[in-house]
Amino acid sequence: MKAEKFSTIVVATTIFLYAFAPRAAGQTPNVVIQWNEALQAQFGTANGIHLRALPMMHIAMFDAINSIEDRYTPYLGRMKGAHGASAEAAAAAAARDVLAAIYPAQQTAFDDLLASQLAGMPRGSTRQGVAVGQAAAKAVLDWRKNDGWPTTQEAVNFPDASYVLPPFPGLWQPTPPLNGPPSLTFYPNVLPFAMLTATQFLPPSPPTLISERYAVDFNEVAAFGRVDSTARRPDQTAQALFWTDHDLRQWNDGMLALAADARLGLVETARMLALAHVAGGDAMIACFDAKYTYWFWRPFQAIPQADADRNDRTDADATWQPLRPTPAFPEYPSAHACHSTAVSEALQAFFGERRIAFTLDSRATGTIHRFRDFGEVVRDVDDARVLAGFHFRHSDEDGSALGRRVARYVVRHRFRQLE
Repeated sequence: MKAEKFSTIVVATTIFLYAFAPRAAGQTPNVVIQWNEALQAQFGTANGIHLRALPMMHIAMFDAINSIEDRYTPYLGRMKGAHGASAEAAAAAAARDVLAAIYPAQQTAFDDLLASQLAGMPRGSTRQGVAVGQAAAKAVLDWRKNDGWPTTQEAVNFPDASYVLPPFPGLWQPTPPLNGPPSLTFYPNVLPFAMLTATQFLPPSPPTLISERYAVDFNEVAAFGRVDSTARRPDQTAQALFWTDHDLRQWNDGMLALAADARLGLVETARMLALAHVAGGDAMIACFDAKYTYWFWRPFQAIPQADADRNDRTDADATWQPLRPTPAFPEYPSAHACHSTAVSEALQAFFGERRIAFTLDSRATGTIHRFRDFGEVVRDVDDARVLAGFHFRHSDEDGSALGRRVARYVVRHRFRQLE
């Protein structure tokens, strides 16, 4: 209950700021960004569900706006009665209906935000736009019914205790300090947003425990990923900690800044955010399908138990601990690599061949990092997950390859410019 009250206050504050903040004469508020930030105000109150909510909301807004502007291939379809409708009203109504369905406790706050946005719009085109937005939202909500996502937030937050694996070398085991069952086990059964199936881009199995590649990656993370590493430089420690923040939140903030810096209009902002969040969402579905296919063990488990891996090039260290507590699900492939690479690849496709510099921040470190291009951030993430002691190098590289393939598939089949 306290979390719900706090979330309501955050959303209401967001609404007040957008409704009453001074704006330049003739400036039109970007309702896509406003609704994105209203959704982001929910982060921390319903963990996990945002990976579903962000693509759903942005698909609905994109289809609503695009039904009126008719510049790109529709995602689910073109809404009827769109000619002459207000695109902003359509986007706002679409977002409101999707978010009210996903976060019903916040419906009053979402209603207030919608009302504040519609208040200054022409009545006729506004009413027509609202109808278009409501139709787009209904199409998305109908599509995602029974999509494999848990029906209660408790099922999202709390792991499935039925997963028990034998303590066999190479198989994941519960993660300290809680030592509980794995989380997000439902992901492989979630309906993808663009992919045909969750297994469409299943990566190859991780290296065998007796292989040279496994030994090389084992020794790298053993040296650089331990909590008291003398091999890891201070700047590398900062790099590792930077990416212990929630990367979905980091990327979402970064994309809003990108939209502002590029001065994107309404339909382009909607398209960019939908493209990136669909790619990122599907990359996570594919990634967790792979995780629960291979069930590969984490360094926190592999390094102390190296005497059992039958590899003469690895040495056990019973004192080894990672830089930070390890996430509670199997190791291979790296979820951060899957997600960040998919988003990076989608954004690069959106902006074309241009080299785009941008910034991301981290609430874990309170710092801002400026990247020269999207490729640099992929390399940064891949290194960071080794430096934190969470992943073997092959897991990051294969995760990035998976995310890249997912994003390229989304770009080829969705949000295409009309001839």
